[in-house]
Amino acid sequence: MQDAELILIGGTLLALGIAAALVADRVKVPGLLLFLGLGMLVGSEGIGGVEFDDAELTRTLGTIGLILILFEGGLSAGWREIRPVLATAVSLATVGTVITAAVAGFASAWILGLSNLEGLILGAAVAATDSAAIFAVLRGSNLRRRIARSLEGESGMNDPVALLLVTGFIAWIEEPGYGLDGMAVELVVKLSLGAALGVLVGLAARGTFRRLDYPTQGLYPVASIATAAISYGVAEVAHGSGFLAVYLTALILGTGQVPGRRTIVAFHQGLGWVSQISLFFLLGLLVFPSQLIDVAGKGLLISGVLIFVARPLAALLASLTERFSLRERLMLGWAGLRGAVPIWLATFPVIEGLDAGGEIFNIIFFVVVTSTLVQGVSFEPLARRLGLTTTEPALPRPLVESGTIRRLGGEVFAYRVDQDAAIVGRPVRDLRLPREAIVNVIVRGGEAIPPRGSTEIEGSDELHILVRAEVRGEVEELMRRWREGPLDEQPRPRFQPRGAPQIFNVRRWRDDEGDIARPDQIAGVAVTQRLRTRRDSPGTLMLLEDGRYAVTGESLVAVGGRGQVAAWAARRYAAAEGGGARAWWQEIAGVLNAPAR
Repeated sequence: MQDAELILIGGTLLALGIAAALVADRVKVPGLLLFLGLGMLVGSEGIGGVEFDDAELTRTLGTIGLILILFEGGLSAGWREIRPVLATAVSLATVGTVITAAVAGFASAWILGLSNLEGLILGAAVAATDSAAIFAVLRGSNLRRRIARSLEGESGMNDPVALLLVTGFIAWIEEPGYGLDGMAVELVVKLSLGAALGVLVGLAARGTFRRLDYPTQGLYPVASIATAAISYGVAEVAHGSGFLAVYLTALILGTGQVPGRRTIVAFHQGLGWVSQISLFFLLGLLVFPSQLIDVAGKGLLISGVLIFVARPLAALLASLTERFSLRERLMLGWAGLRGAVPIWLATFPVIEGLDAGGEIFNIIFFVVVTSTLVQGVSFEPLARRLGLTTTEPALPRPLVESGTIRRLGGEVFAYRVDQDAAIVGRPVRDLRLPREAIVNVIVRGGEAIPPRGSTEIEGSDELHILVRAEVRGEVEELMRRWREGPLDEQPRPRFQPRGAPQIFNVRRWRDDEGDIARPDQIAGVAVTQRLRTRRDSPGTLMLLEDGRYAVTGESLVAVGGRGQVAAWAARRYAAAEGGGARAWWQEIAGVLNAPAR
């Protein structure tokens, strides 16, 4: 073929892959199956008639594709999201993978009449949950965030474990003296080295991205590809796990305040899709459909063992130390979706020339297709049936580019309002946001609504809030109150009666006393509660530790009893000229004159 024809065919196949992804999303079938089917259709036994049986080339290209898929998964997740479920993800990726491999492996040896080591190669390959398949399902899911993040973390970390098990069992067959102890040592060494080098490369890359000022945004994705390649290469050259290093590097890079982060993530999401389409298509080419008929019965038996016994048992045992309900453990056991990784691992025994290599490859392909079809289609309906879905997406995506905002000391929160949240039906002003936070936009029914103080909040609204970093903790606490209440002013603490009338004092604010909008103390007396914050200029109403009230603003601070400060605010209201100032002093007087609770 001429170059132009090859390029045309490549573009056409990518377009067909995109069409397959759209169809899969509409009919709720895992796109993996359509991509594999497309490859089989073009293959030697399909209408395309393309002869392809190069397992070694498939493994090489598959390695590159998996690196890009894992890197995209780590970037999209970020360390902050994975950290709360790290113990669960690590346990599922290690203990869960080993248990799944053992149960499925011994069952496969018995069903197929293979040796135990050959069966364990098959079991180790199908024990790997596929990150691309997991990410694809979770993106359209409302599964509880904790379970979703656990599955996401597991899928990024268990590929190295499955790979080491497969290569270890192959080495055991080729070198009978190798043994289980050698495998265990190699597994620990490779994972430890991979983890350490992945973290180091991630930290170095994040620091470099912050320091270098690239002349164009287009160089950031180029630098991120270089980071992925260096992370994998350094780990493998050092005899560590390159896949684990790549995932951890991406987690760290995706967490930091990196310029152009959204550009990088969007680029790698597209690259991840190209990798998935290309990899699944290539694996489909490698399959001969006529050979699958001969293994259909045995393949169904092994799929049944994997879906209903091996994976649920592994998830149950691996999550025993964590606080999961039985329903959540059932979901973890059902959500072990297979994809390209097991089929890619199936090329290893073929390349090594094992007698059972061809049979293992066909069985693994059949197991992956059937288990993905059963589990992928039923994933979301089962989650709803078990009551494990929410109104929030499992993997939320930010509405705006936030890399520049982070560098300037800000954060952007996307808060989904539950139908039964305390804030439903209340106006935006009742959010009680500090002065350093503001609602940018409300997304309602697929439309963006510019918020005003009087805009009523509805269930399923998504509030996008811009927050200064120093008040992040305060806003996170407010979010809890938005869900659970109370929303109104907290009850004031009771104090012992004072022996003398409280002295009212007004003076100018001094620069050495700190931020006039957020003081921690007034004249040595700690602030116990901020009752109101002025929006148009720095100012706040506070309750002090000794029971007095204080108001700051307009370069002044007034301190005294409740009635004294209220009377002073009323006088300021009468003398004020601007609308913002009059509204502020009127609010202060109204709050302090309200009946005590």
